[in-house]
Amino acid sequence: MKIIGTGSAVPKKVVTNDMLSEFLDTNDEWITTRTGIHNRHLLTEENLLDLAIEASKNAIASSGVAPKDIDLIICSNVANNYITPSMSTMVEGEIGCECPCIDMNVACAGFIYALDYAEAYFIARGARNILVLCAEEPTRFLNWKQRENSVLFGDGAGAVVLTRGNDMLGSRLRAVSNKEVIIYRKRMEPTPYEVEGVNIDAPLYMNGREVFRMAVKSSQQDLQYVLEHAGVDPLNVEYYLLHQANQRIIDAIQEGMRLPKKKFPSIIGEYGNTSSASIPILLDMMHRNGELHSGDLLAMSAFGAGFVSAAALIRWSK
Repeated sequence: MKIIGTGSAVPKKVVTNDMLSEFLDTNDEWITTRTGIHNRHLLTEENLLDLAIEASKNAIASSGVAPKDIDLIICSNVANNYITPSMSTMVEGEIGCECPCIDMNVACAGFIYALDYAEAYFIARGARNILVLCAEEPTRFLNWKQRENSVLFGDGAGAVVLTRGNDMLGSRLRAVSNKEVIIYRKRMEPTPYEVEGVNIDAPLYMNGREVFRMAVKSSQQDLQYVLEHAGVDPLNVEYYLLHQANQRIIDAIQEGMRLPKKKFPSIIGEYGNTSSASIPILLDMMHRNGELHSGDLLAMSAFGAGFVSAAALIRWSK
């Protein structure tokens, strides 16, 4: 595959650290020094489907492909107001596509998983064009009385259009079952036979120290794997596009790999952690700002609940 179009969308509402300090025991310095986050965008008047549609339309417009020429939509989404129908099928009807649709939940690693699945679909089914969409609203998973998690997240959507090509140079998907590191439980509809205490609601919980350790370790290992198997010197990668979870995590990965800081672009300061949408939003912004050039090698890495991780090495030829 190769990427021929990018798009993104974020809510209009910007929430600053100072605004959070009005109801949380925190301040701008506490948040910034621990996360690198200054602002985040939160859904208020819009809903997640609005963002998903906007990001998808922007990506299709960028690609020059007609909506009816999209052969598959893959949507990465952890949760939204609809259990069914899927986000991808709702988006399809709004943007004029006529193709199979599938949603996946691989937490924050969803974008890279979706690229890998798309690559396989190109090979196995001879697809021409595929829309990969990541639409996330993690701010709806939180207990907004707990500062540790509520300061981290923002909402957003990012998308790419893929076509046939040879720009996927390597990828790696991994999962290690460890649900206690990051977990979010949602109460189901009750039945007359349920046992008390089993069907419960629980906002997002993260073991911060363990997330940091696993994120840094898995990202470095995954990146090393794809670079070695592609025969690429780490210095020859133009940019490392990492999941925007925490600036300290990004810095630790960069320092561990002993690479220049300029190779690790970051938007977390303005948008916070937008889950699987963070890499495609970053990619779209860099594309539209003219920071990407044909032939650039881009290495991507992400990690999330599961515990899952993924990395990919692509050539930019847009």
